[in-house]
Order: sequence, then structure tokens, then C-alpha cells
Amino acid sequence: MTSKVFTREELAEAFANFEATVDRAAKTRDWDPWVAQYSPDIVYVEHAAGTMRGREEVRKWIWQTMETFPGSYMTHFPSLWSVVDEPTGRVICELDNPMRDPGDGTIVSATNISIITYAGDGQWCRQEDIYNPLRFVSATAKWCRKAEELGTLPDEAAAWMKQFAR
Repeated sequence: MTSKVFTREELAEAFANFEATVDRAAKTRDWDPWVAQYSPDIVYVEHAAGTMRGREEVRKWIWQTMETFPGSYMTHFPSLWSVVDEPTGRVICELDNPMRDPGDGTIVSATNISIITYAGDGQWCRQEDIYNPLRFVSATAKWCRKAEELGTLPDEAAAWMKQFAR
């Protein structure tokens, strides 16, 4: 928890910048600007991957996660709702993780709750992603089955299915 109290306006503006940065990263597939919005001593808690400390650990994880299937097929990460908590300097939000269209307009997605703690100066010092990993596995398997049915299943998704979904 941060010791400095930030105004609702500052937190809301920082979160709007966070969302814009996430959106750009998803569109460009360049995750370095996403990492740069965290303080050098970021603590990132990701329940399936563990706790990462510092930008370089976060950078290695995000590039690996988002550039291999299924992360590489997630198209954007919009917040469905958010709450600004001034006393703790946190924003709590639900992020959607939709996958690309398998070929017939189907939208397959899973969500997570993220708690991000503001450090000031446009940077975040902590993030915790809370979700059920089995929901992501289930959503990915659903996407794979639909793509298989449509004849659009890429090799990397077929390999994922052999390992996790059959």
C-alpha cells in the first residue's frame, strides 16, 4: 500500500493512461511501453506465474505470455468496470481478454480482476491479477474447438490442445 494519498482525479487520469497503453500494446504487440508504466521496483503478482519483482522480470513474463498461444491470440484487454480507491492509491478493475475471431464471428473470452497500486508520476508500483486459470483454459479450449470445426485452427493452437485440452 502506498503512503501518499493521490486525488481521485490523478488516479483516474493515470488509469486512463494505463488503459491506453494496454490498448496500444495489444494492437502493436510491443509490450515494452506496457512495462515502462511500472516503477522500476514493481511487484507483480500473477497467480499462475507467481510473483515478479522489477521491470525485467515483468518484461520477460509479458513478452513470453503474450507472444505465445493463447496470449498471442488475445486481441485487447478492455476494462469492463473499475473502482478508484483513493485511500490506498489503487484502482480495481475487471479486464476482459477476448481472443481473435476463429472465423465465424464467435467471441471467446475470459476475465480477470486486477488491483493496481499507483506510485505517482504516471507509474504503478504493484499489480495483482486475480482469476481462475481453469476459466482461461476452458475459454481457450472452446476457441480451439470452434477453430478446428471451421478449419482455421493454427498449428500452435493444435499443439496447445494436445497438451491441455484433450
